[in-house]
Amino acid sequence: MTPELSSAEPTGAVEDPYPAGAQVFVRDEVWLVRNSSLTEHDGARVEVVGVSDFVRDQEAVFFTALDRIELVDPRKTKLVADDSPNFRRSRLFLEAVLRRTALPQSERGLALADSFLLDSLPYQQRPAQLALSGRNLRPRMLIADVVGLGKTLEIGLTLAELIRRGRGDRILVVTPQHVLEQFQHELWTRFAIPLIRLDSVGIERIQREIPAGRNPFTYFKRVIVSIDTLKNTDQYKHHLERISWDAVVIDESHNLINRGSLRNQLAQILAPRTDALILASATPHNGDAKSFAELIGLLDPAAIRDPENYRAEDIEHLFIRRTKISQEVREQMKGQWADRGPSHSVRCAATPAEEKVFEELAEVWLPSNGRKSVSDVPLFPYTLLKSFLSSPAALKATVETRIKTLEKKEIQSAVAAEREALLRLRDLAGAMSDTDSAKFYALVSELRAIGVGPGSDTRVVVFSERVQTLEWLHSVLPAALGFKGRAAQGAVRLMHGGLSDEQQMQCVEDFGLADTPVRVLLTGDVASEGVNLHRQCNQLVHYDVPWSLIRIEQRNGRIDRYGQARSPEFRALILTSEVEGAKDDILVAERLLDREREAHQKLGTAEAVTGLYRAEAEEKSLIQDLLRGRTVEESLEAHRPQADGPDGGGGMDDFLADFFGSVGEEPTGEDTSVPRADVPRLFASTREFLDEALREVFPDAQSTLEMDRDETSGLISFRPPADLVHRLKALPLDYVREQRLRERLLVTLNRRLAEHSLQRARESSTSSWPEISLLTDLHPVVEWLTDKVLVRLGRQEALVITADVAEPTYLIQGVYSNALGRPTVVKWMAVTRDGAVDDDMVAILRRSGVGPTMANPLKHWPVDRLQDAIPAALERAEAFLEHHREAWDEPLREPIENYRLRLGAWEQPTLAGERTKERLAGIADSLLTTGRPLLRVLAVLAPTPPQAV
Repeated sequence: MTPELSSAEPTGAVEDPYPAGAQVFVRDEVWLVRNSSLTEHDGARVEVVGVSDFVRDQEAVFFTALDRIELVDPRKTKLVADDSPNFRRSRLFLEAVLRRTALPQSERGLALADSFLLDSLPYQQRPAQLALSGRNLRPRMLIADVVGLGKTLEIGLTLAELIRRGRGDRILVVTPQHVLEQFQHELWTRFAIPLIRLDSVGIERIQREIPAGRNPFTYFKRVIVSIDTLKNTDQYKHHLERISWDAVVIDESHNLINRGSLRNQLAQILAPRTDALILASATPHNGDAKSFAELIGLLDPAAIRDPENYRAEDIEHLFIRRTKISQEVREQMKGQWADRGPSHSVRCAATPAEEKVFEELAEVWLPSNGRKSVSDVPLFPYTLLKSFLSSPAALKATVETRIKTLEKKEIQSAVAAEREALLRLRDLAGAMSDTDSAKFYALVSELRAIGVGPGSDTRVVVFSERVQTLEWLHSVLPAALGFKGRAAQGAVRLMHGGLSDEQQMQCVEDFGLADTPVRVLLTGDVASEGVNLHRQCNQLVHYDVPWSLIRIEQRNGRIDRYGQARSPEFRALILTSEVEGAKDDILVAERLLDREREAHQKLGTAEAVTGLYRAEAEEKSLIQDLLRGRTVEESLEAHRPQADGPDGGGGMDDFLADFFGSVGEEPTGEDTSVPRADVPRLFASTREFLDEALREVFPDAQSTLEMDRDETSGLISFRPPADLVHRLKALPLDYVREQRLRERLLVTLNRRLAEHSLQRARESSTSSWPEISLLTDLHPVVEWLTDKVLVRLGRQEALVITADVAEPTYLIQGVYSNALGRPTVVKWMAVTRDGAVDDDMVAILRRSGVGPTMANPLKHWPVDRLQDAIPAALERAEAFLEHHREAWDEPLREPIENYRLRLGAWEQPTLAGERTKERLAGIADSLLTTGRPLLRVLAVLAPTPPQAV
């Protein structure tokens, strides 16, 4: 059984001498290191794959506290002449080592941003740039872009860069339950990052399959879990406290703020047990300084000294926020996101039956001119009003609930009067039929005008706050639109918070697939956060309007988002009344719609208009202001954030103005590009590497793998061998099963073909998973083939290449690491026998003629002469590294030293605070380079031997 990690924090400056790509001896066998990290009690945790015959291709995990793990001594390297055509074997091996070696901490540029299945938009690459910039001690940040800009894609890019740096092996993604599959789908299809979905059923299934007491979160390395499942800290706390992660992502992280809540407790458990922490939310600030400081404290407890008084620049290294009208976003979005279309207020004159309800509400529950309401609960009459403005069914349900509450109280005159008034409302609502709803007939008319009906592909999403309204519409709308029989069952779908996570995810998936029969999605505000509804839809109807600008914007953002090809259009049904004193939809709903539209055009978001920053707070404040006699406009103006604080000197209002004013990586000047990493490569492309690797490892792939290659389209089809099938267990289970990947894989290096396959999947009614996946550098097939190349060399072997050099040149890899075992400096050196050292190995190889067209003369320098010089070459390489170490370390030390200075000024009055301070200081120390470099002989370049030899 594999022991579990107990902490992500270091316990001391212990060197990790097991970098990815190195070979080790364990239990008399040779293994290739895939990844390594330090644990609190068990030494180094080393993940390996078998190299020697007995364990070839087997995966294992060893711990230095339990096993003797011996790194291959570079001085004992055995040189072997390369007799392969064009020295293919050597070139492939060197390229595989380059690919498998994690990029060092000193490399700040992006290495993979241009290789994935998405548009190359610099604004979406800024979060990854921020994570790697070194401005923060670790990759921890809040992505606070407004609704629709593509936060999932930004997260995927950031995770990909962390994986390339050996900092993304173990990943946990926590999302709301209804977006689990959507998030999982995006990360695999776009980035080839597989996440296993563990909903409550999935965790139970795993616990049945693994030994008793085994931590279910160690079963897979990269998982996605619903926050609603994981927040049950009583059930999962002991598992979560005994495991560490390389990266944790928490979507919709504004739900973590309330101290003491289950979600907050979950965040407090996860935050200190991960290196990278990515929080994402379009609405992260609730207007309370201390609450937001607590959210930032999850990222860096020392970032904010005074939680009630801080500025945006104090934490700008920890968050990034842009709106659709931010300059960089606006410029890059041309053609990628259709401009927002019109927002129509569809006025519906109340029917006679509805006017009777308006009269009752105006006279008894919401009287004007100083008269008192029949209810002694000030806000309840507005609850009744909002229920009625939704539907008679919703009103009846609200009345029934209130009657049951009053029945539990002592009978008093006030209670009796209210109960009598409620019974009259119940009778009025109960007497109404479907024909008495003006909104319903307006909805049917609008849907028909849009084009919804039998034989049409047009789709619409209809929002309502009330489950009773949704259920009533679900029962009557299909027939009213002309759908009959079995077609009626699938044409109109219902989604609300009462459904299971599986049912909610299925609704979202079906609505996004072009070939499914669903035409209308009836949903509540459970779908207003994080859900993509724009794939096949650009029409949205507010059946009832939330009394919150934030909620209106969140709803609209479901179809008004990155990737929307058609202009999104919005309609809101506005119920009007002729009754004197009636508070119909014109009073609030229509005015809020106008203000949201205005804020979207001028500010890019409506979130900061009221200065309340939470939908619930906006609604409650508005109702209280209505009770005071204020209009909607007066209420909004009263809460509008001011330029200065109460004392005229700024304060939290200044911070909020900066925060909601697109704070982040807004580039200036002409160069708006994102820095790219300097990644050494011998092959011009992944395609060239894979082609030669297949020829080397599977010379008869057509027979052994049943491989077919369509050179015109770029499609590659083959039967995966057993060791690759074993790796596929890390892929989404539904995807593996639906596409029958264990039987045959369809992959491609052609981005257009992969994009077409993804689009075709969205038009299918059978599965949203594409048949063909893009072979990115992170794809399991590419990693599998890379490992195949690496293990073809024998124990402690390095190849000799006859090249255009004046004297033998030793190619040596040198790696400095920090106390966590992560590389801080990686150098690829070429050492000649006269002592010269060049740290640009790739340039040396090119100058010496090493490439696909070079001929192998099959004449080799005497190996024994080359062998004897290995120790001296290693000594020169180490001396070179030590000589330059100080200069290479300087850019790494500066941010760490700055952080320690900030920690020193962070006063903590409590013992717990001092312990946190010590822990953070230990993390800072652990990131510094430590110990001697790891050296490895990769190959030797030798001149053509003289005739005398």
